[in-house]
Amino acid sequence: MRSALWLPIFDDLADPRVLAHLAAEAEEAGWQGVFLWDHVHWRSPIRHVADPWVTLAAIAAATEQVRLGPMVTPLARRRPTKVARETATLDRLSGGRLTLGVGLGSDRFGGEFTKTGEQPDERVRGQMLDESLEILTAAWSGEPVHHRGDHYTVDGIQFLPQPVQRPRVPVWVAGFPGNIKPLRRAARYDGFFPINLEHPDQLSDIVATIKDLRPRDVVPCEVAVATPPDTDPMPYALAGATWWLPEFPPDVSVDVVRGVLRDGPPTDAV
Repeated sequence: MRSALWLPIFDDLADPRVLAHLAAEAEEAGWQGVFLWDHVHWRSPIRHVADPWVTLAAIAAATEQVRLGPMVTPLARRRPTKVARETATLDRLSGGRLTLGVGLGSDRFGGEFTKTGEQPDERVRGQMLDESLEILTAAWSGEPVHHRGDHYTVDGIQFLPQPVQRPRVPVWVAGFPGNIKPLRRAARYDGFFPINLEHPDQLSDIVATIKDLRPRDVVPCEVAVATPPDTDPMPYALAGATWWLPEFPPDVSVDVVRGVLRDGPPTDAV
């Protein structure tokens, strides 16, 4: 099981230079990934919010080996053509280290949909997510994209240069345990990131469900879990997790993050 930092880029962590330094330190300490929250607003007392894509570019330039990416970006509040350009550029900048975490997003913590006039209906956002993923997959192929859907149109645009990674940038789908739709999405792509996972037994059921849904002739799906830094990740590794992410609160300080990263990732996980 590999380990990655999962960082809320708020307040103390809202400076991309600080995040780039932390990522370089994490790489030196043996962490295999650095993933960032993707938000435009968060509830009080959080005031400062960084842009994840600009910050990821700074991290890519400051590191050589760690995987990186947004974990997760709500595609329904982003234009898929713009994400196609951003992901290809970031994958090339990083030398093929981008992982794209995607999900529905939530209005719960910052009113990011209602306060900005974005789509508030989760069912519709799910449709937009699926359609966006179709566009991204087509765009990453390097062939002209012809798409006319319920929410987006792309009329013969070719997205070059392509990402470094083939056949596409890895896509991890986030979702709550017990909801079958994100599991079906994850089975079509490359990974699953369960939100609010309560115990390893839940993960065992998730891994078994994805395995049943996934075609037999493709590589196994990655499964990432986030738990508090003082949690023993071994039971989750035994349940099928392939990545472990220490979970920090939104108002975490630089010193707390640095303390966790300097301790290094777990060394006894399977």
